[in-house]
Amino acid sequence: MSAKWIAVVLVAAGMAVLLWASDKITYEGERTVHTVRCENGEWEGLLCRGTMVAGDRYRFRASIAKQEVLFWVVRSSTPSGKFSQCKVKDRGNWSCPENVGQPPTITHAMVNGRPKRDVGPNDLAFHAVPKWVWWVLDIGIHAYNKAGY
Repeated sequence: MSAKWIAVVLVAAGMAVLLWASDKITYEGERTVHTVRCENGEWEGLLCRGTMVAGDRYRFRASIAKQEVLFWVVRSSTPSGKFSQCKVKDRGNWSCPENVGQPPTITHAMVNGRPKRDVGPNDLAFHAVPKWVWWVLDIGIHAYNKAGY
């Protein structure tokens, strides 16, 4: 293999990693919110005064055709839920009324790919980070102490 082809493969692989890390490529309109916890300390806004560790990953699958959003916690026994009568533009822009009887979750709306913070009775407080930061924390490298949003 020539040096030119090796360079092309390395550039393509690098671009694929960047796209994956940015969460631009997803399955069937899903959006995952990567949350973090602050262990042995307290949150001061977005700053963890302890050790920031990977938390739950909340996944939302928006359906434009059905105007509904399915949600669940990845690799958890927590029951999944479904918001209906939503206003779904795309996977990163939707809003739903709170549905009585659904499991608690972190948001009822996504704006520009980010969860909108709600204050309803079934809304969970959260701190989130980009996908790549979550994976770094998940493998045990605690080099970060500030949540992304």
